[in-house]
Amino acid sequence: MNISKYKILSQAKESFSKNDFKNALEKFATVLQNYPNSIEAYNGVILAEMAMSGEGGAEALFDYYEILKEEDKEQADKIMGEILQNMDGSLEKLSEVFAEPIRDRLDFEDGILYKDFKAIIDGGETFKETFENIMFSTRVIITQKEDFIDFLDNLIENDFSDMALTYLENALSVYPSDKLLRKLLKKLAKGSNGEN
Repeated sequence: MNISKYKILSQAKESFSKNDFKNALEKFATVLQNYPNSIEAYNGVILAEMAMSGEGGAEALFDYYEILKEEDKEQADKIMGEILQNMDGSLEKLSEVFAEPIRDRLDFEDGILYKDFKAIIDGGETFKETFENIMFSTRVIITQKEDFIDFLDNLIENDFSDMALTYLENALSVYPSDKLLRKLLKKLAKGSNGEN
């Protein structure tokens, strides 16, 4: 039986984004059985298995994969394959990057989602004030790559350069060739040289 690869892949991705990891896993596996060379299905199986076993960061990694695919599908499959290979089943690095502890252990009282954090700022507070108020008592929980970039950008703009550098170094150790992260690193380097 020849299945529609794209249709099933799209169903698998939809299930994944609804946190139905079991269904996503089954669909990615179906594609892989019929198309053993599908890197996307292979990566999907690994990501779904990781999410099912409660590994933190699997969802963030999946989102990142989707963003990469919009830019360059083949490159995205390759980058994601490399990241998953280098992980050795350990997602600690990734959790650090997204400042997101493993979800099962996540007590939302100890954290504020980035979108809620942004809502406070949109309500008239400054990034600097808001961040200083919560910095020592609360962690900002970031699950989207765009939010992570935005957060880093704000850290740099508001003179939290050391903190931004720590996050960036962690992020670059997982995504060494990421253009946006490299751009931020350059911005940070410029800022610390006393230029504006």
